[in-house]
Amino acid sequence: MGNWTLETIAWDRFDASKVDPEILRNIKAAALVERNGSDYGIYLARVFADDASFRDAVETWVVEEVQHGMALGRWATLADPAWDFDVAFQRFRDGYKLPLDGNSSVRGSQAGEMMARCIVETGTSSYYSALKDATDEPVLKQVCAKIAADEFRHYKLFYGHLRRCLQRDRLSRWSRLRIGWGRLKESEDDELAYAYFAANEPADAVYDRERYMRAYARRAYPLYRQTHVQRAMAMILKAVGLQPQGWLNGLLTRAGLWFLRRNASRLAALGA
Repeated sequence: MGNWTLETIAWDRFDASKVDPEILRNIKAAALVERNGSDYGIYLARVFADDASFRDAVETWVVEEVQHGMALGRWATLADPAWDFDVAFQRFRDGYKLPLDGNSSVRGSQAGEMMARCIVETGTSSYYSALKDATDEPVLKQVCAKIAADEFRHYKLFYGHLRRCLQRDRLSRWSRLRIGWGRLKESEDDELAYAYFAANEPADAVYDRERYMRAYARRAYPLYRQTHVQRAMAMILKAVGLQPQGWLNGLLTRAGLWFLRRNASRLAALGA
């Protein structure tokens, strides 16, 4: 477990005057996704049914992911007392379902599953680091710092299991790159879009995946700085089996920053 709980957060330092309403909308969505971590735990327990030690690690991971959601949800409720976290979470659960009935990884192997998890933890650790640096609200800054540290530790957990699985599954660098790219593309699937919808839209609103994915992205992309992208690229390259630092990291960092800034401007122009 990490070295924090909900009780160790300095909630009394909350400063409503420093809440950014645009960041608040994304925090509400993130709270729903993180709180739903137990479903991913069920899926991973099925995929690794033959690995008792990893299933034990997943149980701890689930507890921490749910704690992330509860902390973000509590902060969002402070920032918007009219927001009902439980109602929003149930709305999200009713509308977004993970496939939990399979017994094998959708990535084709346990090593492939660990590669995908490394990509997810790369994304979350960089995102919460970016949020921490972007917000001036002291409680949100503390919460995001704790979550970012947890997510980086989760990356190391999954990377360690990836290396162990590779001894058996022999997944090539090309295959790892393909899985990693595929998982990056899945960041535009229904999970984040529906979480944004469930967290922010009135009960009679009609869900439109593209619309709400654009809304989430417009508020997320401008948060990233070069250091966040550079570290994320290093983590991805390491998981693929390539040198984390050097010219390739520099090239990908520049490309990533260009993508984020270009699309942030485009989405802002569209009024997403």
